[in-house]
Amino acid sequence: MYEQLREVARHRLSAENPGHTLQATALVHEAFLRIGQDRRVPFRDRAHFFAVAAEAMRRILIDHARAKGAAKRRPPAAEFLSVVDLAEHRDPEQIMALDAALQRLEGAEPEVAAVVRLRFFAGLSGNETAEALGISPRQVDRLWAYARAWLAREISPSE
Repeated sequence: MYEQLREVARHRLSAENPGHTLQATALVHEAFLRIGQDRRVPFRDRAHFFAVAAEAMRRILIDHARAKGAAKRRPPAAEFLSVVDLAEHRDPEQIMALDAALQRLEGAEPEVAAVVRLRFFAGLSGNETAEALGISPRQVDRLWAYARAWLAREISPSE
C-alpha cells in the first residue's frame, strides 16, 4: 500500500509548479504520521485504509496551500472542471476553493463527497472507488458526474 500511495502522491505533485516544496515521499510520510496520530481503531480493510489516507493527503495539501497564502480569488468553473477531470496543474487557490466547496458538499451529500476524496485526492479509479465505498462502478460514475457539476456551480463566480 505504501508504494501505491507514493505513486498517487508522485502523480498528484507532478503537475505542481516547479518551485513546489512538497515532495511525494514527504506527502505520504506526513499522511502516515497523521493517520497514526488520529487513528486508535484498526482499519476494517484495504478500502478503509485508502479512504483514511485520501483524507489525510487532502488535509496536508490544504494546509500546504494555506501556508502559501492562497484563496485570494476563486477560479472560473471551466478551469476547475479541467482540474477535476485531468488532475492537472493545481495551484493553491484552486485547492482552497475545492476544499471549501468539498466541505459544503460533505454536509449536503456525504457519499458524493467521499467519491470526490477518493477519485481526486487519492487518485483511485472508478472501480477502485466503487470497491472502497461498497457501491457499483456505475453508481460511482453517476456520483462523480454529479459532484463535478455541483462543485463547478459552487465555485463559479456569481453571475
